[in-house]
Amino acid sequence: MEQLVITAGLTGSRISKAQTPYIPVTSGEIVRSGIAAWRAGASVLHVHVRDPETGLGTQDLAVFTPVVEALRRETDAVLCLTTSGIPGRNLPVEERLAPLGLRPEMASFDAGSLNTPAGVFLNPPEFLEALAARARELGVKPELECFDAGHVATCLRYLTDDKLSAPAHFQFVLGAPYGMPATAAALVHLVGMLPADATWSVIGIGRAQTPMAAIAVAMGGHARVGLEDNIYYRKGELATSNAQLVERVARLAAELGREVASPAEARRILSLA
Repeated sequence: MEQLVITAGLTGSRISKAQTPYIPVTSGEIVRSGIAAWRAGASVLHVHVRDPETGLGTQDLAVFTPVVEALRRETDAVLCLTTSGIPGRNLPVEERLAPLGLRPEMASFDAGSLNTPAGVFLNPPEFLEALAARARELGVKPELECFDAGHVATCLRYLTDDKLSAPAHFQFVLGAPYGMPATAAALVHLVGMLPADATWSVIGIGRAQTPMAAIAVAMGGHARVGLEDNIYYRKGELATSNAQLVERVARLAAELGREVASPAEARRILSLA
């Protein structure tokens, strides 16, 4: 099998210090956590940043810039910047697209809308088309985040219509409230929808993180872990860092005979280089 590309979702937009003291919130904490996750084996860092006043996610380029510059200076990781904004708050399109101005190698492309406990995570066609066009213009590869099969179908249509470029990289988000369940059957179904040249990774939300990562390792896919998606190491025990979660998947991969990809290898696998 290809080497395993491990992505670390460092912080997300909503988890607070009240929920876990280990979530990185300040720009310095996010940078240090990203460096540690990279050292642990993550070749891709999925980056959100937080508003210094509210502690919630922000798309402010002034907050993103020093974080991205530091991670580029201190690591050779692939940086995947979020365009998600904050679920439940419908940010203007241009605000969501702002991080693309930093020309990351990858950016998230949430391929459809979804109900969430915080409200509707709205990703209408006009946003997706603007994101696809801007990403192509700037040479940024979309990470096609799919919460259900309809989102995969949307991406396939965009590929057919040449709004997205092949080979595509899909990121399946399983176990989110109101999304597809985190089961082997769901993952197999989604993978079966993909073009032959596509690559894929899976996110298991909450307690599904490790089981879904293990299944992806065995199936030949890739995996994302991190505190954005799961704050526990095991039942009742908080994970102490993103690096701790990355290290566990790297150990699982070693037990299953799967080498962990370096950032250079990840770039080849994901057609970034």
